[in-house]
Amino acid sequence: MPTQPSHRTALFLMICAATLWSIAGVLTRHLEAARGFEVTFWRSVFAALYVAGALLWQYRAQALRKLQASGRYGLISGAMWAVMFSCFMLALTMTTVANTLIVMSISPLLTAVFARLYLHHAIGLRTWLAIAVATAGILWMFVDGFSHVDARGLAGMLIAFGVPLAASVNFIALKKSGHALDLIPAVLIGGLLSALAMLPLALPLQASAHDMLILATLGVFQLGFPCTLMVRAARSLSAPELSLLALLEVVLGPLWAWLGAGEVPAGATLMGGAVVLTALVFNELAGLRKVRVAS
Repeated sequence: MPTQPSHRTALFLMICAATLWSIAGVLTRHLEAARGFEVTFWRSVFAALYVAGALLWQYRAQALRKLQASGRYGLISGAMWAVMFSCFMLALTMTTVANTLIVMSISPLLTAVFARLYLHHAIGLRTWLAIAVATAGILWMFVDGFSHVDARGLAGMLIAFGVPLAASVNFIALKKSGHALDLIPAVLIGGLLSALAMLPLALPLQASAHDMLILATLGVFQLGFPCTLMVRAARSLSAPELSLLALLEVVLGPLWAWLGAGEVPAGATLMGGAVVLTALVFNELAGLRKVRVAS
């Protein structure tokens, strides 16, 4: 049975995961030849290789059995990871980092609704308030850029909608699977499904050696590793908490794109980001206080 981390540890793991996820935009802006489907293909391949290696290192001869033991929840979670892997990178190649992330920011609201419907969880007032404030902050961040979206950018945003939808379903699957089931193999399933789906569309492969280094970094450090951190964090955090903390990616993504790729954020982006961070800090401090009182 997988170990269940403390609430503090799970909180730290999820912050690390969201921070690593946020580097995708800035790294893709430095690719030379790889584009669109090929970027998604290689990132998924490297993520799958990382998770497969981690499973073999941890479980050795039992790794295949662990993969089979993930069962239907593993398949559901894996399919959702594949949708997220594919839609996110395709959206980034069609629209700005900011526009991609604003669409992703609806995930906490979808997750809260799904948790109420399928997990029968009563969502606390503080969590609803944090979702509302964070959503307002994100809209504030991107309102100027959103008004200048062209047809290609709009198509990219429509594709990006698959990310929060799949993420919300995945959060629910992780919670319904219970603490006894290890769903880290689902990240491997997601990487394999995404790579298989993208390969026919990615041909002919054109990535340079420079691109392959970036794509390997994306697959391992921006995707495979942080996704396994999130799976571990899910054992101790509620579905709405997971999706709220994932908003750190939305806040940090434009920052890294500014520092590393010259995509200068507007003043509204900085102010809106501060509002989002305030909402996240408020929600988690209240949650930690509740845990201390209960103990």
